[in-house]
Amino acid sequence: MNNFNFTGNIGKDCSVRQAGSSTVCVFPVAVTTGYGDKEKTMWTVCEVWGKRAEGGLPQYLVKGQKVVISGELSLDEYEKDGEKRHTLKVNVNSLDLLGDKKESAPQATPSAPKSNDDPDDDIPF
Repeated sequence: MNNFNFTGNIGKDCSVRQAGSSTVCVFPVAVTTGYGDKEKTMWTVCEVWGKRAEGGLPQYLVKGQKVVISGELSLDEYEKDGEKRHTLKVNVNSLDLLGDKKESAPQATPSAPKSNDDPDDDIPF
């Protein structure tokens, strides 16, 4: 079973595109390991496919947002400028947003003023 679980920060706002008949949402996540002078950052390219990529999720996948991700890990190999390179890629099965990224949250609508006609308003507890 291939299941990779990690927590990290999104490095760049997600991009949404069509891939054949399906929609894919792609975003990089920085995963930091170690501490002090042994701290390292590893970048992982995350992909969300299908209906989840089309819905309201992409508006929250912005630079700086902390996320918890679980998915299938793969190592993609490619060549650039005659040099072999590798990219960690995760096909996201589960994604949770952590913390508060204020600029990505939808604006709250003010609630209607509370009516004083409620008999429970007089109860002191």
